[in-house]
Amino acid sequence: MSDQSDSAPYDALLLLSFGGPEGPDDVVPFLENVTRGRGIPRERLEEVGQHYFLFGGVSPINDQNRELLAAVREDFAAHGLDLPVYWGNRNWAPYLSDTLREMATAGHRRILVLVTSAYASYSGCRQYRENLAESLALLEDEGLPVPRVDKLRHYFNHPGFVRPMVDATLAALAELPQDVRAGAHLAFTTHSVPTASADTSGPPGQHGDGGSYVTQHLDVARQIAEAVRETTGTEHPWQLVYQSRSGAPHIPWLEPDICDHLEAAHGAGVPAVVMVPIGFVSDHMEVIYDLDTEAAAKAAELGLPVSRASTVGADPRFAAGIRELVLERAARERGQAVDRCALGALGPSHDLCPVGCCPGRTPKPAAAGADDPYLEDAR
Repeated sequence: MSDQSDSAPYDALLLLSFGGPEGPDDVVPFLENVTRGRGIPRERLEEVGQHYFLFGGVSPINDQNRELLAAVREDFAAHGLDLPVYWGNRNWAPYLSDTLREMATAGHRRILVLVTSAYASYSGCRQYRENLAESLALLEDEGLPVPRVDKLRHYFNHPGFVRPMVDATLAALAELPQDVRAGAHLAFTTHSVPTASADTSGPPGQHGDGGSYVTQHLDVARQIAEAVRETTGTEHPWQLVYQSRSGAPHIPWLEPDICDHLEAAHGAGVPAVVMVPIGFVSDHMEVIYDLDTEAAAKAAELGLPVSRASTVGADPRFAAGIRELVLERAARERGQAVDRCALGALGPSHDLCPVGCCPGRTPKPAAAGADDPYLEDAR
C-alpha cells in the first residue's frame, strides 16, 4: 500500500486538458478561444461549430475528464495515496489559470501535471507547457505564491495506456461480421499535424521525418497489432493514418486522411477496416464526429464494413497507470532508483523536456521543462 509520503515532494496532481463547449451558446466563444490570434472570421467559426451543434452544442470531453478524475481519485484512495487531484483546461472552464490560482491559494507548492495527450508534439506537450508558464506569470503578477510544476512523462507506451487499447481493438474486431473479420485491416488513427511540426517533435536529436510524434505512434500501433495477432492467431495488416486536419490547404500535413485511406482500402479489395484511435485519450468530438460520423458515412457510401475501437477513457488500468507514473516521478525526484515501466522498443520518455523540444513557430516561455523560467536554478 502507498501512503502520502510516496508522492513527496509533490502535494497535488493537476489534470490539464483541452476543454470543450457544454451548450450551444458556448460553441463560438469556445472556438474563439481555440483560434485566438489567428484572425479567423466569426462566420468561419460558426461554420466549424456545426460539428458541435450536431451534438447539441456539447463536446463530450468535459464529462469524460470528470469520469477520469473520479477514476483517478478512486484509484488513489484504494491504494492509500493521499494526493488531491485538480482539473484545468486550455480553452474552457475550468480554466487553467483559475485552477492554478485555487491550488496556490490552498497552499500547494509542488504540483505534478498530467496532460490528456500521450505523445510528443507542439500542441500535445509544448503548448500546454506554454499555457502553464502563462498562468504562473499571472499568479506572480497578482502577488500569489508561484508553485513549481512538473509534467508527467509521455505515457503512450505505458501498459496502462496500451493494454486497454489492445482489448478495445479486439472488441472492435469482434463487432465485424464474421465473414469479413479475419481479413480486416487495422487503421490506427491520430490527429494530423503540419509535417513541419511533426518533424520537430521531441528532443532535437529525434527531429526529422515525422520526429517523435510519428515514431511514437508507430511504436504503439506495432505493439497493438502484434498483441492482436498473438491473441487471435490472425495477422491483420495495419497502417497509421490521420484525421481532423484543420490547416490551410497549401501547408503540408501528415497523410493519408482516414477517409482517403478507407477509399484506398476498398479499392484494393480489403473486406473490412477497424479504426483504432490511438492518438486520443477519450471519445471526444474529434472521435465521435471525424470517425463515428464522417468516416463511418464514407465507409457506408463505399459499402465497406467498419468498426471503431474505444479509447482508454476512464479505464481502471489507465487510472492505475497514472498512479504508477506519479509514484515513479516522485521517487526519482527524491533521488531513489525506480523501474520505469514502458512497453515496445522506445523505452520510457524523458521526465524533463529538453531545450528545443517540440518548438512552436513563435518562441514563448514554457514551464515544466529544462527551459522553465520558474525552476529554482533558473531564477
